[in-house]
Amino acid sequence: MRNDDLDRILSQQEEILPSSGFASSVMEAVAREAAVPPPIPFPWKRALPGLSAAGLALMAVLTGSLLLLENGAASQPLPPEWLSALTSLLQASKTLGAYWIAMALLLSLASVKLSTHFASGHGSPFERG
Repeated sequence: MRNDDLDRILSQQEEILPSSGFASSVMEAVAREAAVPPPIPFPWKRALPGLSAAGLALMAVLTGSLLLLENGAASQPLPPEWLSALTSLLQASKTLGAYWIAMALLLSLASVKLSTHFASGHGSPFERG
């Protein structure tokens, strides 16, 4: 394609008109969307104490079970094979630093989810009532 052909194509001043009924269908869609009530926001302020209590209870259960596995329970509810496998897994996770890795992964996930929530324009999840 030469410059003359390109100039000829670009210099044509044809007016592009929308199809009949396009503007009215768009305005009807806008009116339908405007008539829909906003969604009910999740009550974060009311759910936060329960979520934090559940998290603390989960941490207490995990800590207690890890302490029982490390120190040995008075009555062993698990078969000896499972207990030895769990203790070796616990020792391996300590040497590899699995607790720090898990904490870093959870913190990264939380920061990404929070930043995408803010970037989507919803604001803080704790501001809603």
